[in-house]
Amino acid sequence: MLQAIEAHLGSRQVARVIYGSIIGLALVVALQVHPPSSGVVVASLWATALAVGLAELYSEIVGTETRTRHRIAHSEVVHILEEVGAVAFGIAFPSVFFVLAALGFLDLNSAFDVAKWSGLGLIGAYGFGAARLAGASVVASLVQGFAVGAIGGVLIAVKALLH
Repeated sequence: MLQAIEAHLGSRQVARVIYGSIIGLALVVALQVHPPSSGVVVASLWATALAVGLAELYSEIVGTETRTRHRIAHSEVVHILEEVGAVAFGIAFPSVFFVLAALGFLDLNSAFDVAKWSGLGLIGAYGFGAARLAGASVVASLVQGFAVGAIGGVLIAVKALLH
């Protein structure tokens, strides 16, 4: 397990999961304004993950072909698909909490709260981990983790102020 985490932290997928998590967090915060059913939230997160994933796939293929001036190789498509999967995972992850709400393990408001704060925690944890792996002290890593977590915090705060 530790090797899998280390491999993940050394990959480009970290950036893609963070990117997807921010999109997922923004969608959760927006949907909470007039909360739909748990099923609608799950469908919205998965549809967004699919749409953004397809947009990423298309833009990466076209960008690679225009930059290199040749057709993209199968191995390049596989690499792009791995990154697209990481973005989609980051977007769709909060759907877990809404599935639990649909099954009666959480109420809808709790699902929104857990989805928001876990997204914020994930973004902050990646910031902390990145700093530690780059050799920063624990204190400097905590500062970086809180700073990048502030991205999600701003989304949550703006929503709270506007509604």
